[in-house]
Amino acid sequence: MSNKVDLFLNGLNTNYRKSHEKYEKAFWDFRMGIVEDGTLMNDSERARDAFRSDKKLKAKTEECLKITKGDQKKRLQIWNNFFSLFQVPDEAVTIRQKVATLEEEVLKIHSTRKEEYIDPTTKKFVEASRNKMRTIMRTNPDEAVRKACFEALEKLPLATLSLFIEIIKYRNEYARVLGYEDFYDYKIHLDEGMSKKDLFSIFDKIYEKTKYAFKNIRDLEKEKLGLRKPWNFGYMMTGDFVKEEDPYFQFENVIDLWGRSFSALGIDYKGGSLTLDLLDRKVKWNNGFCHYPELVHYDTKGKIVPGSAGFTSTSIPSQLGSGIDGIHTVFHEAGHAADRLNSIQREVCINTEYPPNTVSWAETQSMFMDSISSSIEWKMRYAKNSKGEIYPFDIFERKVNAIHPLRPLEMMNVHFVMDFEKKIYECKNLTEEFVLQAARNVHKKYFDRSEDSISALNVPHIYSWESSAYYHGYGLAELGVSQWREYFFKKYGYIVDNSKVGKEMTNVWKHASIYKARELIKKATGKALSADAFIKDVTKSLDDILKNAKKKIARLEKVPLYTKPVHLNAKISIIHGKEKIADNRKSFEDMEGKFRKWIIGMKS
Repeated sequence: MSNKVDLFLNGLNTNYRKSHEKYEKAFWDFRMGIVEDGTLMNDSERARDAFRSDKKLKAKTEECLKITKGDQKKRLQIWNNFFSLFQVPDEAVTIRQKVATLEEEVLKIHSTRKEEYIDPTTKKFVEASRNKMRTIMRTNPDEAVRKACFEALEKLPLATLSLFIEIIKYRNEYARVLGYEDFYDYKIHLDEGMSKKDLFSIFDKIYEKTKYAFKNIRDLEKEKLGLRKPWNFGYMMTGDFVKEEDPYFQFENVIDLWGRSFSALGIDYKGGSLTLDLLDRKVKWNNGFCHYPELVHYDTKGKIVPGSAGFTSTSIPSQLGSGIDGIHTVFHEAGHAADRLNSIQREVCINTEYPPNTVSWAETQSMFMDSISSSIEWKMRYAKNSKGEIYPFDIFERKVNAIHPLRPLEMMNVHFVMDFEKKIYECKNLTEEFVLQAARNVHKKYFDRSEDSISALNVPHIYSWESSAYYHGYGLAELGVSQWREYFFKKYGYIVDNSKVGKEMTNVWKHASIYKARELIKKATGKALSADAFIKDVTKSLDDILKNAKKKIARLEKVPLYTKPVHLNAKISIIHGKEKIADNRKSFEDMEGKFRKWIIGMKS
């Protein structure tokens, strides 16, 4: 009987791994614009979902549980819990297929539509992607151009609004068939094991403790006339700093910065394969992400087989401000890749990015990594201009002075999307008018701008089943990152280039999703997850911020700079759609040099 159970477990792992990999490869090809037809993606997703919800496999798992013990029983329990998450009636399967078809239609429109704004001087259309227009709004000194981009962005969601409403209705119908109040209720239970009430009580507390800073913005507007206009805010608060910082964050340096920083932390991809597609292009999905086409698994002899990850950013190398955004995105997505590729778990169902993995835990890893590239101590070690001059502390000091009044509002971007989705999923009679008004209302509440905006409808996540109703994951992750950083600073005094930090993270990553997110954060930090560290951080005084920054810089000066060859223990390939740019077969440095030369050529 023991051998039969082993064969059954091996079959579960092999069959789920193959169905997952087929879907992920089709997902990549469609999202990257390599293929125009999403049929294969939808068909393979249905096949994967059919495996996850297979009632016969769950029944057989339960039968085996009754006659096993020890390691086999533990392994079967993992699968039984996994199948329990996805049991759905046949009626729900049909609804899910309708949603997938509608989502494919929306994505196709979004990826092929003409995105442009009207030049206020020439009155001619200027082609610009959504990402580019957002960057223009933060960096262009001409208010008329910024406003033109804002107005163009406001029109983009209208083309698919009716389709979006159909999607919401079907998602809700699916959730109610499963016994949930609505789709948001379903997703928060599935992703985090929480109720909406528990979730929003956390963020409502943060809102109440930080909303006082809206008065700071209104006070600033007395000096910066027009500050609260949505097309002015980003530029008037940080536009000058974007120009000053840009020379220190050129995107051609991203591979070198990632490689050396992660090597210094001791991050090891365990022999896995990485595929990077890093530039914006018209047919490509306009949101960075990481996925795992090949899962970490074990072969028939019990030997671990490395996995693979593909990740993207949407950088526009010649665009002012795009370099630093792209660098943060690469650090973020590379953090995702490190998390799952470091798993040592035998059951592949807990080595994916999907439930029982939680959004909050996954994003804690990635956001922790981009918090490193955002830190002043990292900037003053790694960020250099073309002359080799290091990032000046003076810029940081002036920027902190300028944006300090806004720091308490850092969670509003997340709460804004959460609240919008909650409102539309809870609406009993959803109409276009309701959706548009809900978007305007949450924009007013969480940003307090002088003009309404429907920008919530430009958030890519809300259009995809997997990423909709999960923005709370970023908020919970922000709390986790603040708590983890506080823990590391108290224990070691520094994070950047600290191999002990990398070692501790690796020791948590090995668990993959075998534990719930709250258990994992407690294992990582020794404390239950709370908002305390986050609130403490965003409400620090200006003096404390500057004092702590100088202390961190001084501490890092005692840490030797990483000067060895980059070693990430990964097979890396950099591509641009169907075009291969470089790989590290010869060396990481050889790949980095080819990528750098290619980006510089793109900019010239």
